[in-house]
Amino acid sequence: MRKLPLNSPTPRHSAKGQAGQGVKHDSAWKHVSGQARYIDDLPVPEGLLHAAVGHSDQAHARIVSMDLDAVRQFPGVVAVITAADVPGHLDIGPVFPGDPVLAADLVEHIGQPIFAVAATSHDAARQAARLARVEYEPLDAVVTVDQALEQQLFVRPSQTQCRGNPDKALAEAPNRLQGQQRVGGQEHLYLEGQACLVEPTEDRGVFVHTSSQHISEVQKLVAEVLGLPIHEVQAEVRRMGGGFGGKETQAAPLACVAALLARATNRPVKYRLSRSDDMIQTGKRHDFLNSYDIGFDHDGLIHGADIMVAARCGYSPDLSDAIVDRAMFHADNAYFLDQARVTGHRCKTHTVSNTAFRGFGGPQGMMIIEQAMDDIARHLGRDPLDIRKTNLYRPGRDITHYGQTIEQQVLPQLLEQLEASSDYRQRRGEIDTFNRTSPVLKRGLALTPVKFGISFTARHLNQAGALVHIYTDGSIHVNHGGTEMGQGLYIKVAQVVASAFQVDLDRIKVSATRTDKVPNTSPTAASSGSDLNGMAALDACEKILAGLVQFASEHWSVSPEQVIFSDNRVRVGDLSVPWAEFVQTAYLNRIPLSSSGFYSTPKIHYDPKTGKGRPFLYYSHAAACSEVVVDTLTGEYRVVRTDILFDAGRSLNPDIDLGQIEGGFVQGMGWLTTEELVYSDDGRLLTTGPATYKIPAVSDCPPDLRVALLENSPNREATVFHSKAVGEPPLMLGISVWSALRDAVSSVTGYRFSPPLDAPATPERVLAAVTASKTWQAQQKESA
Repeated sequence: MRKLPLNSPTPRHSAKGQAGQGVKHDSAWKHVSGQARYIDDLPVPEGLLHAAVGHSDQAHARIVSMDLDAVRQFPGVVAVITAADVPGHLDIGPVFPGDPVLAADLVEHIGQPIFAVAATSHDAARQAARLARVEYEPLDAVVTVDQALEQQLFVRPSQTQCRGNPDKALAEAPNRLQGQQRVGGQEHLYLEGQACLVEPTEDRGVFVHTSSQHISEVQKLVAEVLGLPIHEVQAEVRRMGGGFGGKETQAAPLACVAALLARATNRPVKYRLSRSDDMIQTGKRHDFLNSYDIGFDHDGLIHGADIMVAARCGYSPDLSDAIVDRAMFHADNAYFLDQARVTGHRCKTHTVSNTAFRGFGGPQGMMIIEQAMDDIARHLGRDPLDIRKTNLYRPGRDITHYGQTIEQQVLPQLLEQLEASSDYRQRRGEIDTFNRTSPVLKRGLALTPVKFGISFTARHLNQAGALVHIYTDGSIHVNHGGTEMGQGLYIKVAQVVASAFQVDLDRIKVSATRTDKVPNTSPTAASSGSDLNGMAALDACEKILAGLVQFASEHWSVSPEQVIFSDNRVRVGDLSVPWAEFVQTAYLNRIPLSSSGFYSTPKIHYDPKTGKGRPFLYYSHAAACSEVVVDTLTGEYRVVRTDILFDAGRSLNPDIDLGQIEGGFVQGMGWLTTEELVYSDDGRLLTTGPATYKIPAVSDCPPDLRVALLENSPNREATVFHSKAVGEPPLMLGISVWSALRDAVSSVTGYRFSPPLDAPATPERVLAAVTASKTWQAQQKESA
């Protein structure tokens, strides 16, 4: 019996800290006081060794010889291993093969590990690893997307999604535009770098303390490289100091190397990367080359579209197949593309293998259609917001180019509300007046929407498990497969459990994620952590509740409907029993007080051969309105105000969600403005630390930042208490800043020219866009 059904209009709030209430992060005070423990803070076990790897300094080469004598002889070195010393699988590719834990005879990017060292100190291991003498036979290297496209070099086959006859629609359209853009990658730059601690156990097994978003993958791959059954490996993660996707697959190689060294020495091994090694050796957000060919009428309504997205995947598939899939799914963003073709290329390059990053390809896919919206507006002499509103999904125009119906229409209402609350029209008039009279400083304004699909694009990952125990004093212990990286997943799941039993939040304890408690976990990614694990925990609670209701009904001779859980008590007919007393009574009567729970996402399916299906259970929606001011003499700029409206359904925790929205927006703004990854022509990363790679600082944030949740918009799907995901969609709100920069530069020509502006829009690129605009204007005068 469900005492709190999934379709309940809202959880009751008779106890403190339940779902729907704003509650502070459970580890907030530990974070600010320094008491939160991360991998490098764990007590040092006896005999601890430290790991480091020697890595390739060639982008593409064969290893001719490798002399490690100096490495072995360095003071403090206890063991050195190569690919020949791996007892089990050498390849640890997370989905498709192509990622050797240590390269054997071929290296395919600068920074690829080729041997590993265990030493008595972190410094000794790193210094020793530099002493190897490796002879290479250099091979031709492909570094850029352009080179890979020219040579047709891909890590996975290209795919196409198509509806109707876009070529015919393009040919017959009254207006037609083509455009291209380059969208840069992004370094995760989590505060806690990649780290793990591996301890040998009985029976040849190991215990792995890992900073990973995908703990079961770490367990599986460690078992495979050691040649062990999975049950001989246990893995645990209490928290990460940030992940953003960078610890979904990239944590496993460290754990595998440390486990191999632990096996070789029979001693515990810690492996943590310095910041520079972390940036060189681990993957990043994919950079993309995108293009569009779009036909539209005189009102700006799109009739046909041909869109291409091409990602620099690096040397191996990693997660690139699904990432480019998601870029293709989101190449429409919030707009109905009637006759449309979207093609996605997974380009192989001899650079580090790029990986998951918040948004998982969706942000890169959205960028090209948002550029097209601005370009159409400039071509027609219209306000870009009007073009966006004209093309929004709405009833009758609600089927995506891959065949999924938009079942909950939120965007038209959301944009109208933000347009009004941000005073868009009034500010647009003021900005136009300012720009006409200001020769150097130009202001720009843009309001851009977000429609983001929620579910893993790999169908089998849409599942989760949980374990709930009630102890005889009424306290409750919860364990689930999700990992905590600062996003507040643990507190949200605790609130779900508190709501299920109608008890105060302080009765709930969520413990570290462990593979020997909840097995076969999915990664905490794809904005699905609360959806999946919250539902799994709720399932476990409902199983316990069913037994408790039946017991109370029989024990006190009342109907099941007369058993009500509320405000830390259980009302049984006319009797009201304190929660702890009720639990004790149930225990004495041998009623189960523990259960596992499970959840799998319904309805989803997708056929990559046809490019059709329903890959997402639902969509999260949002919009942002950003204003910038640009110095046209230097290209420098400031974001002066941003208004955000986000649809979180019935938020599980408004305080946590608002924080995620703010942080996601700033991270997206950084991706598109200041965060620039620079490679040399031979594939060497030149931006290897905060001194050369600039993430947004507090001073970069808009001084006027207004964030609100859309009211009265519960999820129509049966998610946990009808909430909607908040993790990734806020990042794409940063597109409003990039679009506002283009708007400011376009004002140089009276909004007649749509300037080229690749991302990140550094001051240098903004200045180049200003120069291109002035050149166009001069050419127009000459031709006139």
